[in-house]
Amino acid sequence: MSIRHGLLALLERGPRYGSQLRTEFESRTGSTWPLNVGQVYTTLSRLERDGMVAQDGEDGAGHPLYVITDAGRAELRTWFERPVDRTSPARDELAIKLAMAVGAPGVDIRAVIQAQRHHTVRAMQDYTRLKARAVSALESGGEQRRDDVAWLLVLEQLIFQTEAEARWLDHCEARLIRLSAATAPQDPPPPEAPVAPPVARTARRG
Repeated sequence: MSIRHGLLALLERGPRYGSQLRTEFESRTGSTWPLNVGQVYTTLSRLERDGMVAQDGEDGAGHPLYVITDAGRAELRTWFERPVDRTSPARDELAIKLAMAVGAPGVDIRAVIQAQRHHTVRAMQDYTRLKARAVSALESGGEQRRDDVAWLLVLEQLIFQTEAEARWLDHCEARLIRLSAATAPQDPPPPEAPVAPPVARTARRG
């Protein structure tokens, strides 16, 4: 998640101070990725160091205001135009957990998958309910329409992500079942029944 670019995008709309940026960032993303004020000001300091923002006076309450510079606007345009790099994917805790669970002594990996599946389905249901509310807010045409659209896009990404995770978990379980069947020791064939010796026939005497 690029906090610095998110802050630049908000500053392009006009001067902001730290806690205001935090509030607007969380409003735009539905608090999916909460920030603390210290994190915001640390990022602003780095942006100021890099010449992408500058302090520009204070508001009526004495909060220092930050504005975006031309260099910051150029960086923001580049960020919007550049695809998100997937060649170095972020570490996924679930993938790491299942990878480490394979062959771990005393760990039932299918139980791990089942527990995660229940959690994923619950999350999907929660996101779906939140999406219904976001759609309802959009249809009402309130003043927060821009933030509602942004929140809806984030929610739909989360829904697609959890749906994909649920399918992946189903795939993992099916894969483990197939591998278990393929590597299971084969039962030896049942012993053949002994063949009874032929019964000698007694010649009939005339």
